Amino acid sequence: MKLLTCLIFTIALIAPLQAQTPEQIQANKELHEASEAYRKGNFAEAQAHSEKALELDPENRDALYFVARTIHAQYKPGDLSPENVAKARDAIDAYQRILDRVPTDDEAYKAGAYLFDALKEDQLFREWVLQRAVNASVAEFKRAEAYVVLASRDWDCSFKITENPTNKVTTVKGNKAQVSYRMPKARGEFERAKECANRGLELASMSITLTPESEAAWSYKTNIILELEKLAEMSGEVEQKRELHRQYEEALKETTRLSNRPKSTP
Repeated sequence: MKLLTCLIFTIALIAPLQAQTPEQIQANKELHEASEAYRKGNFAEAQAHSEKALELDPENRDALYFVARTIHAQYKPGDLSPENVAKARDAIDAYQRILDRVPTDDEAYKAGAYLFDALKEDQLFREWVLQRAVNASVAEFKRAEAYVVLASRDWDCSFKITENPTNKVTTVKGNKAQVSYRMPKARGEFERAKECANRGLELASMSITLTPESEAAWSYKTNIILELEKLAEMSGEVEQKRELHRQYEEALKETTRLSNRPKSTP
């Protein structure tokens, strides 16, 4: 990853200089110094040069990226010390500045999502990804992927509750195992699972609206409907459970169709 970033830095710097102001020329020199420092692992020094370049030439997109990357390079995954968390937040802010200028930028979006996830900031992660999902300037398939990411989180939220051994009962009759679901002792867990599943179903459906042939979106829709069926059983809503099972079978049929499509050869 670091080697790749160095290469990107180098490529950016070999572009010919044309009719540049003294400030722009100095900014490019600062970026060269940033690249050299980055290559040597001196990320704080690289950040200082990058920030100086951006100060000299605020419209320089390379400088904008350099600032974000050099800050990100100083973040240590798994270290939740205040200093390291602050460094991650500084990097996120820098990536947001890129997105403010180029809303469709993939690198900035993915890096910010990674950092929020690493910090275990689930709500901020969701807001970051949703920002991408609702952005009409982003390609539809990328927006659909963002909706699927959010739906997957909601499925996981419900699944962990419905499949908890205290809520899931397995009985064996003859050679067959039968599974049933009962209301959690803490009613709040049931409400949380229901909220997650309902929201997840809406998100998966929005993904399908954008990309009707998305196997991933249909797969999550299928599994989230199954979650809602389990929750209906927990609350004793027999008719709703029956209707949800019908919807589940329809969604499963579509998911199966999509998964059985001939795979394209790279």
